[in-house]
Amino acid sequence: MQQLPPLLLDTELFSINQINNLPDEQRRQVYCRLVPRQVLQRLGIDPETLADGEGRSLLELKCSLGTSSVELSLYHVWGAADPAMYLQMADTPNNQIEVLLFIINDPYSERFGTDRLPDGTPTYFGTLGRNIEEEVRAMKAGLAPGQVHSGLGLTRRLIPTLEHFVADLNHNAVYIQPLAYHNAILFERVGFSYMLGLGRMEWIGKEFAPGGLLFKRLDGSTPFRRPGADTSVRGRSWAIHDGILGEPYAGVKMYKRVGVHAGVVTFPNAVW
Repeated sequence: MQQLPPLLLDTELFSINQINNLPDEQRRQVYCRLVPRQVLQRLGIDPETLADGEGRSLLELKCSLGTSSVELSLYHVWGAADPAMYLQMADTPNNQIEVLLFIINDPYSERFGTDRLPDGTPTYFGTLGRNIEEEVRAMKAGLAPGQVHSGLGLTRRLIPTLEHFVADLNHNAVYIQPLAYHNAILFERVGFSYMLGLGRMEWIGKEFAPGGLLFKRLDGSTPFRRPGADTSVRGRSWAIHDGILGEPYAGVKMYKRVGVHAGVVTFPNAVW
């Protein structure tokens, strides 16, 4: 991994809580290291200031004094409705660093309103409601569940950045809970292994194979359960999002050791 310049701080850090208790400028210095330079280059953002031409910061941080979590939002232009990059991290009760959510959007791509019902009520990734019409549009456009924009294809660039960050905090692994099936497959590809849920992922793979339970449920009864959806990561993920498991996709937790690719594969030869 390409090394970042060392942090020039007077104290050694071990947690997000410690970072949040630093003076404002030092806190910002630490969290700026979570933004991959490739993202800034793609969006044309000054890597030194993370500001636009008028000096307005394009980086928003929510990391209040005394708390143990951080929300980082990077916008491509001042006043944009959606962040191009969103990252939420927290300390766990077991003194681990966990990624709760991260998104890297192409802010110039078409937007799909899968995150809100027609009346504007948030769907919270489909857990409190679903905008089926927008989901169908997103699926046909090649997006995965939960996406409102196409991605930038830079997730592989973010993972080494996260590894450097946790290493700076004297940890040897980063933890994450994938919100959807396709997230777990993506994390497998970049080197994550499973703390919880490996058996469930292997079961899903077996039952999407021809003749399996989930394969048989791809009966065309909804737009998300079309025959053939088993052959792609996105197809499976949309079917799971649609409830084909008979229960929510949950109970999966993954981790990646710094500098180690675990080599776990639960969907061999998968196409996206």
